[in-house]
Amino acid sequence: MRRFSYLLVALSLVPLTGCAAFSEDVAGGDAGIRVVTAFYPLEYVATRVAGSHAGVENLTVPGKEPHDLELTIKETAAVAQADLVVVEHGFQTAVDDAVETSAEGDVVDVTDVVELKRDDDGHPNPHFWQDPLLLADVGDAVAAALAGIDEDHADDYTANAAALRSDLEAVDASYAAGLAGCERDTVVVSHDAFGYLTRYGLHFEAIAGLSPDAEPTPADLGHLQQLIEEDGITTVFGERLAPPDLVDTLAQDAGVTTGVLDPIEGLTPETDDEDYLTLMAENLSALRTANGCP
Repeated sequence: MRRFSYLLVALSLVPLTGCAAFSEDVAGGDAGIRVVTAFYPLEYVATRVAGSHAGVENLTVPGKEPHDLELTIKETAAVAQADLVVVEHGFQTAVDDAVETSAEGDVVDVTDVVELKRDDDGHPNPHFWQDPLLLADVGDAVAAALAGIDEDHADDYTANAAALRSDLEAVDASYAAGLAGCERDTVVVSHDAFGYLTRYGLHFEAIAGLSPDAEPTPADLGHLQQLIEEDGITTVFGERLAPPDLVDTLAQDAGVTTGVLDPIEGLTPETDDEDYLTLMAENLSALRTANGCP
């Protein structure tokens, strides 16, 4: 109760009228609709579906690790003001808390839309957006939610979601074709963020677990070194938002190169002019090169 009381006091210090809690450059669109998203893939979907009819604010700014997100008073107030909040329950504790205590508008929780994969211990893998068809399902859910809020533009939201699905189906097709007939199918990555790509015939071995902060044991590293040698693996993949130390050490010890495979959890200063589609294309190119695909 004390934590909730502190939150109410904090929110009382932020004006909750007008656009005060939203970034100055985020308007509500021509219909005055405000959408808040928890992290980048959800922002991409909401922006594509909303078009010009809603302003979209993302809580995880470029360069910020979404797993570690802590919300400011202003961001918590933005959640309270939003007409629609798009989140993934269980992925970001601070966002879950803000939605539970503050959200007054509609909420799309993607865990109600897609079925998350689970690891051998039953833990859900939150990185569903690596499967473009699941991300398309989220687009449809966002369109339905926006149509319920803003009936005058319902047809536009539906059409935008259909266009998004077409683009994502093209990504799916490019992965299916591009990863067929490769010399290798095992990929060593920094953390377990790519399990949804296994349906393209890939097998992933992660240095860390579902969180990039997880620490591997010496036995884990020994297993990976043996796997790299036995399978002829050429590349150990790191990512832009995670420290490179473990990746560099493993690659050096195994005598292979390093590469970047972007989990697309968030943008970075060097990728803030790209989007989900271009980053997925770059990942596919990196996978094809590392795995000797024709």
